[in-house]
Amino acid sequence: MATDASKNPEIRNITWHHAAVSREDRERLLNQCGTVIWLTGFSGSGKSTIASALDQMLIKSGHLTYILDGDNIRHGLNADLGFAPEDRAENIRRVGEVASLFADAGLLVITSFISPYRRDRDRVRGIVGPEHFIEIHLDVPLEVCEQRDPKNLYKKARAGEIKDFTGITAPYEPPETPELKIDTSTCTPDAAARCIVDYLRRRNITYCSGDESSCI
Repeated sequence: MATDASKNPEIRNITWHHAAVSREDRERLLNQCGTVIWLTGFSGSGKSTIASALDQMLIKSGHLTYILDGDNIRHGLNADLGFAPEDRAENIRRVGEVASLFADAGLLVITSFISPYRRDRDRVRGIVGPEHFIEIHLDVPLEVCEQRDPKNLYKKARAGEIKDFTGITAPYEPPETPELKIDTSTCTPDAAARCIVDYLRRRNITYCSGDESSCI
């Protein structure tokens, strides 16, 4: 697991270089506020499906987005990490740093991670900055997620084939004060995505110039 840079004495030899183009300049160009939209919930709660629907809605309305998906990230950036608590923490820390860079560039970053531990999500909020971080809890009953089981992961976890599986043999700590809470057992993925879109607009995170009818 990578060492936290703040604990590395060699950090004293590194200088932060400020860009000549500001975050605000990039946001004006894109007509949006760089933000991390953090979807958290059990496996099977709909994170990836909703992220995709949200991505399409925002792109269609002229906004620049990018999805950071839990499975995809583990194919590359975090391919060296497992699912023990310390690896989960490092997985989320790295994602938080990447998401923060994308948001600083003015993008709307949609993340799809179980991210079971509250302290890890709070850490990302601190990395990104509270004003640029939206935590969305897909609050779906575990039994519903297990009935869905699109990847047969719950079945494997129950059979002992997967260790440290959230909700079965590992804990999930739900957000205490998320910006949004959505139960996807009672709404469609498109409806959930629309709920998020409406929230972004109310917060003035997405805005536009010109024809309002073409904007979200």
